[in-house]
Amino acid sequence: MSRYLLRQVLGMVVLLLVTSFVIYASLFLAPGSPDALLFGAHTVSPAVRAAVNRQYHLNDPFLQQYWYWLTNVLHGNFGTSITYRTPVALRLTAAAPVTAFLVIYSSILIIVSGVALGVLSSLRPGKLDTFIMTATNIGTAVPTFVAGLILLAFFGVKLNWFPVYGAGAGFFDRLRHLTLPAVALAFWAVAYLTRVTRTSMREELQGDPVMTARSRGLSRRVVVQRHAFRNALIPVVTVAGLQVAGLIAGTVVVEQVFGLNGLGELLLTSVQDKDFATVQAVSLILVAAFIVVNTLVDITYTMLDPRIRLGANQP
Repeated sequence: MSRYLLRQVLGMVVLLLVTSFVIYASLFLAPGSPDALLFGAHTVSPAVRAAVNRQYHLNDPFLQQYWYWLTNVLHGNFGTSITYRTPVALRLTAAAPVTAFLVIYSSILIIVSGVALGVLSSLRPGKLDTFIMTATNIGTAVPTFVAGLILLAFFGVKLNWFPVYGAGAGFFDRLRHLTLPAVALAFWAVAYLTRVTRTSMREELQGDPVMTARSRGLSRRVVVQRHAFRNALIPVVTVAGLQVAGLIAGTVVVEQVFGLNGLGELLLTSVQDKDFATVQAVSLILVAAFIVVNTLVDITYTMLDPRIRLGANQP
């Protein structure tokens, strides 16, 4: 187990390094330059231009610039925003809690609702199953931004149950402000996870282990919990992990709809303002979070089915 975990962690570190290089290189090769953004149409002396280039290491070779940026990032220094003349870390500190709260809130909704509805649908064939499957068909067809607008118009404006703008202050106020954004972000994923859970559970309920358990006279609850549900979890965990990881990118749309100043909104405005340092930092954080989540999903597999780990050790 320890060797397997070590390989997973090392693979994650290598992937993060490659990702950081790609992100830095992409922006380095993009049209425009930081000094052009700084000076704009203003005419400056060569001495001032040289001083600015020296301050931001703009004249250094590419690999040297990348190494300087990476070592600073590892120390928590993401550089200075050229557009706003403030440390990027301060901008991240203000935006990250909103996005983190929204992603965690949505993840809980996805996992709890998706798994519960999928299990319920598999165990109750008939009208209830038909109703849940019809609802999930509709859910998978509704884009995130459309779901957000519908929720905002009905529950926020018409019924006035939830705030329609801002992230709130304090835990419970933020929970109330982010309920509609979290539901909008989780809407499609809940429908999809419900269908995957239902299919996986039905396959296990018809499998030999469950039939054997029933023939031994075990109760329905024991059969479902210990045999069907546990064995059905691997595809469910796979899909849930991918959906949760995908939430990180989906926050860009939801934060725009509900006026949330999170990482998605920060990334969008930074791209528009050509704020190179902030774009690099936010992109790295979002991609790193995606990689970490997928690594945790791979590790979870081994807890559910040790045969996966044993298979990885075979030549």
